[in-house]
Amino acid sequence: MALLPVPAGAQTAGPSDPVAWWVWPLTLFVAMVLLGMFTVVGGLGGGTIFVPLVSGFFPFHLDFVRAAGLMVALAGALAAGPELLRRNLADLRLALPVALVASASSIVGARIGLALPTHVVQLALGVIVIAIMLVMVAARRAEFPRVPAADALARALGIEGAYHEATIDRVVEWRVHRTWPALGLFVLIGLVAGMFGIGAGWANVPVLNLVMGAPLKIAAGTSVFLLSITDTSAAWVYLHSGAVMPMIVVPSVVGMMIGSRLGVRLLAAARPRTIRFVVVGVLLFAGVRAFLKGLGVWP
Repeated sequence: MALLPVPAGAQTAGPSDPVAWWVWPLTLFVAMVLLGMFTVVGGLGGGTIFVPLVSGFFPFHLDFVRAAGLMVALAGALAAGPELLRRNLADLRLALPVALVASASSIVGARIGLALPTHVVQLALGVIVIAIMLVMVAARRAEFPRVPAADALARALGIEGAYHEATIDRVVEWRVHRTWPALGLFVLIGLVAGMFGIGAGWANVPVLNLVMGAPLKIAAGTSVFLLSITDTSAAWVYLHSGAVMPMIVVPSVVGMMIGSRLGVRLLAAARPRTIRFVVVGVLLFAGVRAFLKGLGVWP
């Protein structure tokens, strides 16, 4: 297995570090429990905010953080996925076609990301996440989009369903359209997600909700389930390159899995408008943090 070389100037904890080594994994564990709860509600996956958060406030190089970010997003998705499917908050027929194209392109993206300079990755990450956030803010009728009729591909694949919306106490029936354009966007999503090691939840929700017309709760739940498929492909690239550091990955994954199980219960009870605010807030923080770090303004 080829080991990933540590770049010059890499941030690592050493003997001169005034903080004991065990403080970092313990802090990661606590932070990931909280993060797992709210990222499931937003359908984002832990990697979206994990990478800018940990690379900005913990003494680890970005290459190792990106690898851990994919593992974290994958763990959260695996923990929450079965419960989301059981509650009809995630749809298998909606997830599988987009997961196929996104997982294939994420392999290419992961290889590109390992070859790029760190500051370039940080800067580009910030720009992309902020752009996605602005799209969510500008969008209207995001909670329950109107889809007059499903398109031909969606009908052929049987992509439709219904779920009980507890906040309004009624069954919401849904269908999707614009499936072909959405599949093209998921190729780009997989490429970028693998490149930055942030999973794909940051873009899954807007595309499923705004482009295809799935209700926001279905988009959020299906997004989390999607991560268990798409992130696996990119994660293997980082693992093979020796970028997976157990000190970062183990406490983060355990904390994320615990938080994700709690987050499923929050998602079932949360109002759709509240979910939208969570998505926008998390994207804004993650995008600004990554952009400023890429510029060297917020080291």
